Amino acid sequence: MTSAKPNSVFDRREVMQVGAAAVAAAAVASANAPAAAQGSGIVAEEHWAKKGAVDLYIYRKRQQGDAAATRPVLFLVHGSTFSSRGSYDLQVPGHPNYSMMDHFAGLGLDVWTMDHEGYGHSSRTASNSGIMVGVEDLKAALPVVEKATGQSKVMMFGESSGAIRAAAFAVAEPGRVERLVLNAYTHTGENAPEIDRRRAQAETYKANPRRPITRANIQRIFDRDLPGSSEPAVPGALAAYELAFGDTVPSGTYLDMAINLPMADPAQIKCPVCVIRGEHDGNASEEELLRFYAALANKDKQFIMIAGQAHAGGLAINRHRMWHAVNAFLTYPPMRSA
Repeated sequence: MTSAKPNSVFDRREVMQVGAAAVAAAAVASANAPAAAQGSGIVAEEHWAKKGAVDLYIYRKRQQGDAAATRPVLFLVHGSTFSSRGSYDLQVPGHPNYSMMDHFAGLGLDVWTMDHEGYGHSSRTASNSGIMVGVEDLKAALPVVEKATGQSKVMMFGESSGAIRAAAFAVAEPGRVERLVLNAYTHTGENAPEIDRRRAQAETYKANPRRPITRANIQRIFDRDLPGSSEPAVPGALAAYELAFGDTVPSGTYLDMAINLPMADPAQIKCPVCVIRGEHDGNASEEELLRFYAALANKDKQFIMIAGQAHAGGLAINRHRMWHAVNAFLTYPPMRSA
């Protein structure tokens, strides 16, 4: 079943049971329907937002029976190559517990994500879907979340260029973000091998709004920093999911990371922030991230190093350690007055 185009901002909603067990390989490859019912007590919904002529696909998971406005809202922002559910709701046959959405819904959060313009189920356009395009996507999505939950502020998590999108959104819309987690973030890209590689390809990204992806490209993301930090089955399952949408993705975030960094001023981010760095992440240096962290305006902040982790930490063997750090920050007790 291919998702239909909406007629309004909150036009289409499907509720279904979502299993903790992996779906069959054919269902993963289809890249269309949410996971089948397995009695996990987690329900999923599909929503849509309109950004002008662009249709934006939004996906939600929460515990069955939760009423609106009763659970904290967590919004997950995807990166440059993988769509929302490939990033945060991946089902790996024979290898359970890869869905960050299931994990945090199970902890009691109301979890949302979205395919940015040009990705996944969302509209394909002539745009290269750069960082600031992603900020406009988030501006369109948050009213949909508010209508469904009654909550105007969310806790936001971004990974890789999704972290840059999330940081830039927090600058643009400070009243919308309660707490912010930036995983695998890049601030300036100095002394970062992967950013140097993108800088060498900047003219290609300028000339082409979309760039090719293949199974080999996806495999390289898992191997380039620390081979062996992810299970071998994961890149294949992810490739089966993402390539069902086509063999190209927007090039705008790669171009931004090549020539337009930095894209978010830490002094302008007003909410509490957690910066998470994998020890072997080639998309940023420790030094640049520590300078970013020091400049954050809000002193309610944390910098967490995940030992043995590479760039794609959310789908790595030790993803549970990153998830633990995220949950600890999101549930950090508020300060008490004297």
